[in-house]
Formats: sequence, structure tokens, C-alpha cells
Amino acid sequence: MLVVGWQERVDLPLLGLKNLKAKIDTGARTSALHATDIVAFERDGVPWVHFHTRFDDDSRDTDVEVPIHDQREITNTSGIPESRYVIRTKFRISNRLWKIDLSLTERTEMKFRMIIGRTALRGHSILVDPGKRNLTSLASAKLKTKKGSFT
Repeated sequence: MLVVGWQERVDLPLLGLKNLKAKIDTGARTSALHATDIVAFERDGVPWVHFHTRFDDDSRDTDVEVPIHDQREITNTSGIPESRYVIRTKFRISNRLWKIDLSLTERTEMKFRMIIGRTALRGHSILVDPGKRNLTSLASAKLKTKKGSFT
């Protein structure tokens, strides 16, 4: 069982995004990634999407192109349904890696540019401690310190 806090650092390696500050939000069904300048297009008959993502922390601005997995009506934080593109990509938290679906939406006014919903966590032996944060970052730092002290 991996215990995570309500806020963690995560990676989306296929998108070239690392060390992203994300909110673990079990109240949300679908995970969401901040995206602007979203443009759908076709490549070899397959629907793709181009978007720009930017985080306020130490991550860099990135332009991304990826195949569209789906388009869904997703209820936003105000309770209003929105049609969003959904992509499927690899997700890493701590030393675990698996595929998740991410809806693309503009989250400029939100505190967290990425939220991880319960569907992404289901079936991966994750326990969320709502009173803690950055547990996987702290565990990684402690492991590095222990390894360094033995050499």
C-alpha cells in the first residue's frame, strides 16, 4: 500500500512533464491537467490535440501534441458540464507508473494546475492521508539520504 498526501509531486513522462505539484482529489472522478490554446487536428486519420501547459511552480512551459483518447462531458468545479478532450498517458507517483486519463481544461484561476481523481487511483493500492502532503517526495528524499550515507 502506498500512502500519499492530499498534495504530491508527480510526473507525466510521455508528455515531458516532471515534478508537477498535483492535488490528490478523491472527490473528483476524472483527473485534469491545465491546458490552454487547445487545438484538435488529424494526423494520418487519427484525432490529435495540441495544447500549451504552464505551471506556477518550478516546472517549465510546454507545448504538447498527443492523440485524443476521448471527448467527454465533465462537470467542472462550479457544477457546470463542459465538453473536454481526454488524453491517455503514463503517470508516475513515487516509484509507481501506470496509465491514466486526463481531461484538458483551463485551470489558470485554480490553485492546482493538475488534479488526480479517484478513477486514476482506483486499483493501485493507494491510500490518501488527507492530513499530510508530499509524502512521496519526503520518502524519496529520505531514501536518497540513506543511500548516500552508506557509500
